[in-house]
Amino acid sequence: MLDIRQDDLRGADVRALLAYHRGSMHAASPPGTVFALDLGGLEARDVTVWSAWDGTTLAGVAALRQVDHETGEIKSMRTHPAQLRRGVAAALLEHLIEQARARGWRRLSLETGSGPAFAAALALYRRRGFVEGQSFGGYADSPFNRFLHLPLA
Repeated sequence: MLDIRQDDLRGADVRALLAYHRGSMHAASPPGTVFALDLGGLEARDVTVWSAWDGTTLAGVAALRQVDHETGEIKSMRTHPAQLRRGVAAALLEHLIEQARARGWRRLSLETGSGPAFAAALALYRRRGFVEGQSFGGYADSPFNRFLHLPLA
């Protein structure tokens, strides 16, 4: 059973996973198409970060950003490489959806990439009911970037 808790981003293991996440995004994406937040961005007032733990082992991280009073955005969701295929991403996604509903948001959106490195994430989001749609929150459309949305109300 995973313990998902709000994170203050001070732990070395969480910071290392977030650095790994950004590095992986840059390695799998064309220049100028990565919008994963750095540590400073994740510490912003409109962002909340959670970490998922299996005992004392970090299993994953995820964050929500408030876009406006009706819309939230999933940011920087990543399963630790040693925890893949154990349901971590699905558990984090359910947690984010619950948090978005509790905040009264009407829609949860995300921006991600395309191609083989993003296939598993896209499949997870689509299984949960996210559908592809328009860009949002100041993102520019590109052939690489994908924008998915889940109505909550």
